[in-house]
Amino acid sequence: MFGIAAEWANKIVRCLDTELSLTRLRRTQTLEEVAAGRTVLITGASSGIGRATALRIGAAGATVALVARREPELRAVAAEIEALGGKPYVYPCDLTDFAAVDALTKQVLADHGGVDVLINNAGRSIRRRLDESYDRFHDYDRTMRLNYLAPVRLMLALVPGMRERGYGSIINVLSIANLAGAPGYSAYTASKAALDALCANLQVETRSDNVRFTSVFMPMVRTAMIAPNEIYKNAQALTPEQAAEAIADGVIDRPRRIAPILGRFTVVLDHLIPETLDDLRAKLFEKGV
Repeated sequence: MFGIAAEWANKIVRCLDTELSLTRLRRTQTLEEVAAGRTVLITGASSGIGRATALRIGAAGATVALVARREPELRAVAAEIEALGGKPYVYPCDLTDFAAVDALTKQVLADHGGVDVLINNAGRSIRRRLDESYDRFHDYDRTMRLNYLAPVRLMLALVPGMRERGYGSIINVLSIANLAGAPGYSAYTASKAALDALCANLQVETRSDNVRFTSVFMPMVRTAMIAPNEIYKNAQALTPEQAAEAIADGVIDRPRRIAPILGRFTVVLDHLIPETLDDLRAKLFEKGV
């Protein structure tokens, strides 16, 4: 039953790894050259992709502002970064509390004068069918608050300084589901799609200020977020460290999007034959795939 979903996930992971390897062969800069001396704020930095990204960027010489709810875990990540020679700062914050987000950005700006790179990694994923969601509007509300509105709040506070200094990068960690579809994850994919749509427009407005927005359409990553889903138990997945390398690629190259070619191809097909793909997705969804 779950074989098709697992095999599709395996192909996507392999494709992204191949594409990024080719991009790296053409590269003229290293992460150390781009990130050293810059201030990088990472949300969801206490575990998983955020932790691995913080370690990678901290080791490259950046000042890393670590943001998450759990202070003890953030302190542990900070200690690891210090052991690598990096410069971490810990900022415990519940990103769904907008007053707390405002206090966070005020403190970060006071401490560092500005942020050069914002990595919106923190996220909430909910797998729930429509017929199980009729009385659960709060699922959509809390997912949108963390996955979309919190990044918007951060950007509105930090982008002005980026524009004034003539440099800035915003890296948004999205999902391959935004390209290939994911019935059952509607609240999650909608919140991530909103962030991508917003930044596609902001990218145009800030281009002359040398501020760039990158959407990373991340394939499956072996973190606590996917652990409850039996469908993907045996599927190939990126490690958090591999995911961090994809984010590092975004920091270095600042492309508009990083996405597996299979995901991009699915978007093209969705425009050409949407009903056919909908029929296929519906059949797979009914089978529990």
